[in-house]
Amino acid sequence: MVAQLLDKGWVKFPAEPAVRDWAASARQVARERVKDADEQAKWLTCEGTWFVGVDTLPNDISGDAGGGPLTGEAYEAAQSLYGRLPLHRAQVSVVHPGYPRPREGESDAAFRYRLNRDAAHVDGLLATGPDRRRMLKERHAYILGLPLTECSAGAAPMTVWEGSHHLMRDAFTEALKDIPEPDWADADLTDIYKATRREVFATCRRITLPAKPGEAYLVHRLALHGVAPWQEGAIAPPDGRMIAYFRPELPEGNRDWLELP
Repeated sequence: MVAQLLDKGWVKFPAEPAVRDWAASARQVARERVKDADEQAKWLTCEGTWFVGVDTLPNDISGDAGGGPLTGEAYEAAQSLYGRLPLHRAQVSVVHPGYPRPREGESDAAFRYRLNRDAAHVDGLLATGPDRRRMLKERHAYILGLPLTECSAGAAPMTVWEGSHHLMRDAFTEALKDIPEPDWADADLTDIYKATRREVFATCRRITLPAKPGEAYLVHRLALHGVAPWQEGAIAPPDGRMIAYFRPELPEGNRDWLELP
């Protein structure tokens, strides 16, 4: 499983009872958080079709949101590669029928990219300043997805461009080779990022990762990934397509973001 993650940039793990139990407990907590007016004011966007939900789940550093710590093969695989990093409050991403709609302040070009390219991105490269230049502001170790609701495959699953992490690593290694590591966060990576995205779209296979509670998937931190549009006829409960994501950050002061597997 770890070998597939390093080769293809993603791996999906079969359902486990302990992960299913964790998801059931987390779903109860997440449901209330998603209904919270303050959380909705902060995170409900795309004309009500996407609740972004960063840091919404009130879990502790073990992943415990009231039903016990997170366990399971996927989480153990992540720890085997990247160590026992403390878990942040999980993102609770909720998508509803009709996604995508335009996001507030989104340009026509940006919406077309969301619609036609799943708003594909590499995590941690944030749009910065009035010109929205892409800079490395967050250094995640991995992306761990844990579905909380049972949905059909067309209910806006995560998408990943298989093998894209290899191209991205090569591009960022070249871009950052002469820049001291403490200055990486201020390096403008926009042009090489966009050029490499184009190469990825031309050469890498787009896959979808529908999954059910109890299953889990790991995505490489440098993999280009996004969210597919909601397909006509897709089925989900009233809570929508709800997934908890953990993206723990790497320790500061090193080149791990580029050099770890």
